[in-house]
Amino acid sequence: MQLSTSAMLPADHRDAVLAGRLLLEAGPTPVLIRNGMVEDVSRAAPTLADLFDLPDPIAARGAPLFSVEQLRAEQLLAPVDLQVVKAAGVTFAISAIERVIEEGARGDYQQAAAIRDKLEQRIGGAIRSVVPGTPDASRLKQVLLEEGLWSQYLEVAIGPDAEIFTKTALLASVGSGAPIGVRSDSDWNNPEPEVVLLVNSRGEIRGATLGNDVNLRDFEGRSALLLSKAKDNNASCAIGPFVRLFDDGFTLDDVREAVVELEITGEDGFVLQGRSLMGEISRDPEELVRQALSEHHYPDGFALFLGTLFAPTQDREEPGRGFTHKVGDMVRISSEKLGTLVNPVTTSKAAPPWRFGVRALMRNLAERQLLTPANA
Repeated sequence: MQLSTSAMLPADHRDAVLAGRLLLEAGPTPVLIRNGMVEDVSRAAPTLADLFDLPDPIAARGAPLFSVEQLRAEQLLAPVDLQVVKAAGVTFAISAIERVIEEGARGDYQQAAAIRDKLEQRIGGAIRSVVPGTPDASRLKQVLLEEGLWSQYLEVAIGPDAEIFTKTALLASVGSGAPIGVRSDSDWNNPEPEVVLLVNSRGEIRGATLGNDVNLRDFEGRSALLLSKAKDNNASCAIGPFVRLFDDGFTLDDVREAVVELEITGEDGFVLQGRSLMGEISRDPEELVRQALSEHHYPDGFALFLGTLFAPTQDREEPGRGFTHKVGDMVRISSEKLGTLVNPVTTSKAAPPWRFGVRALMRNLAERQLLTPANA
């Protein structure tokens, strides 16, 4: 896929420091982009997990490679490597309502419209205003229980505990420009445009990027126990293009205020646009990180999808069917300070197989003599 630099990088990229991974001749290589130049920092940090663990990742120095204008889309890899990829679900009110619809319809899109109307009339306003885990949330839960409208999805939407799950395996995420896959046996699915935080082994949030947490609404709607089958498939997790590191000009407050834009264009002429306003998230990003850490340890850090406001209901073909992907769709997820993540849609069966795992990475780093005592 041919993408210009301006189509990949943040609008103010010359004022930013970006971290990522490029597929160079020697192998996957951690890089920093600053002042218009791409630097190979693999000698200071052989992996991005190492980079984010440095006392000051922005201070890492590397060998200049080329200018950002010479950056090619086919070089981009997902800007994560040894980090566990986690995701927070049902963090926006509208996503809670849509998950309840999926559950009530048992994954059947034909029943979804009637359930949606009922829920919006009864709880739409209330669920948007309540703060999760508060006495008001408990009172709303009791009302919904009495009216037979309670759901396990509402529990994680307004209860004290967030839904945190593992999205995919180490090194299985794809980067911008790569095909993204939905299962070939799914007929109701959608992208989930999200902000992704990068957290190091000490629980420090180092920066943010964009992600597509592809979701199969028919599978998860049939049973929440099918979550892993709905979420974790070949090429079903896209992250990128780069991680914007926190500095004086970009902080967690910028994440809290971010607007995430989505555009889907199909080969059939279909166009769908949407946006997520991070200011409408039900749980603060720091709280989601705290709950992801919980009573756990992440020696290589983790990436955390923060959830999405986007839940497409626009009909693509027949009335009432809503939206679902078709092979050939182009998905563009963008945010002014994070850049643009672009992926064409295919099936998980047809997408390039994931073959480069942890052993392959360790062998590559050893061959390049990057696993020195200082870097090991």
